[in-house]
Amino acid sequence: MITAWRKELPEIAGLPLELSKRTSLLAAAFQVLTIEELERLGLTEADYGVLATLRRIGEPHRLTPTDLSQSLLLSSGGTSNVVKRLVEAGYLVREADPKDGRSSFVKLTPDGIRIAEEAVIKVTEAHARLVARIPDQTARLISELLRAALAAVEEGVLIRD
Repeated sequence: MITAWRKELPEIAGLPLELSKRTSLLAAAFQVLTIEELERLGLTEADYGVLATLRRIGEPHRLTPTDLSQSLLLSSGGTSNVVKRLVEAGYLVREADPKDGRSSFVKLTPDGIRIAEEAVIKVTEAHARLVARIPDQTARLISELLRAALAAVEEGVLIRD
């Protein structure tokens, strides 16, 4: 693809194109494996985001719907739909906030903790199989360089705002 662009529009075929295409292809490879594992568990990527977020924060595995939406970068309506589906599946419960009757929490049930852990483990194992194809030293270098690149990009985004 990059070679073709070098021939057709050489002025665009520089480092930005190389980085964007290669990182997009790598991200897509991870996403394909993620979706495959989640489908086996009957989960969507949005379900996974909610379950993994609530499991990752530790006890008591609960957040307000607003905090959950902000953490996942989902709209409140999108979060509400996912939460409803996960409540119906028995993975979440809604709890009233004892300090504020107008507020509530979304909390993992024991089954929610179990499926969240199973999903995270299965997805991580699938990603590990993909990364195993890359020499360890190369994978570590890529990870460190991506961390530095993301920090620089995030800093630039924050400065513009």
